Amino acid sequence: MPVRVRFAPSPTGSLHLGSALTALTNQLFARSQAGSMLLRIDDTDSTRAVRGGEQTIVDDLRWLGIDWDEGPIRQSERAERHRAAARSAAGVELRDGALVLTGQGIRPFVIVRSDGRPTYHWASVVDDADFSITHVIRGNDHLANRPLHEAAFQALGATVPVFLHHAVVLGEHGKLSKREGAASIAELRAQGYPAEAVVNQLGLVASSGPGEVLSMDELVARFDPAKLARGEVRLEQARLDSLATAHLARLSDDELAERILPFSPSDIDPAAVRALAPGLRGAHTLVEAGQVAASVLEPPARHPLPLLAELRGEYPERLDEAQARSLVDELRRRGVPLRDARLALTGRERGPELWTVLRAIPRDEAIRRAA
Repeated sequence: MPVRVRFAPSPTGSLHLGSALTALTNQLFARSQAGSMLLRIDDTDSTRAVRGGEQTIVDDLRWLGIDWDEGPIRQSERAERHRAAARSAAGVELRDGALVLTGQGIRPFVIVRSDGRPTYHWASVVDDADFSITHVIRGNDHLANRPLHEAAFQALGATVPVFLHHAVVLGEHGKLSKREGAASIAELRAQGYPAEAVVNQLGLVASSGPGEVLSMDELVARFDPAKLARGEVRLEQARLDSLATAHLARLSDDELAERILPFSPSDIDPAAVRALAPGLRGAHTLVEAGQVAASVLEPPARHPLPLLAELRGEYPERLDEAQARSLVDELRRRGVPLRDARLALTGRERGPELWTVLRAIPRDEAIRRAA
């Protein structure tokens, strides 16, 4: 039977990093096995649902580059199927108006409440059976659910899928909470981390293997379910920063500028950001890159350097890389300290390579700043 997995989040808002790890692990497994993935929204508990939560999850998955072959399927739309399955399952008893499943080796548990609402455990198993899920991959905080779910599959007369459990993601003070900074995909996105870096870090956690800076395809190729991370893991900020820098450095100038612009002042010149892009590759995040771009392109307090103004006037309005580097060499030959040139142009003694600054600032503006 072809491999078929599912990712089944509750619609409670942006994906927690632990849930993102589950989604990615399912995708890596499915793609490495030429299988398929179902997206299912587990919304049986309406009290936990957040308005727009499903769309937020879909947006998070698409941003990460995680796709699915079917869905989203909503459990709330299948409640009658869950009740019908309960009525025909083996070992089901009516107690105090609720349907209870009994079985060897488990304590009896409610599968349909007295008001007719199916419980999470029952709805999840019925859906897994109906959609032919072959492997259930989730965090090891679900280990305690396994005996209940196995009993439910048996009561349905369905094949029990293979259960695989990956590590739980921890924060600084224990189990990761959405109250912690960067605990969700939305927070990482807002902080300007590239999706490739987030996927890379989660993929390195998903299973061990060779490599460090890896694309989605490379993560698929190295994925080994026998090497799933177990127990508990902490996602190190320093490692994410390093991966983010590496993935931003892989982008072309145009791609990098396109990503930086949403994190830059709205009135910034896109052409200038593209010209400056080579000097922004050391940034950890797009927010940081946008701040650096703004610091270069927004007019600074005046620090006159007349010789720089004179020399800049001898070059075209817009410089290409060769011309910008030539101007830097000319400044050196004329004894102009490059730190002074940077200060005149940006108001700062440090920043992107000077040639990128010269390429980003048009001639008339550079002259005005230095004169």
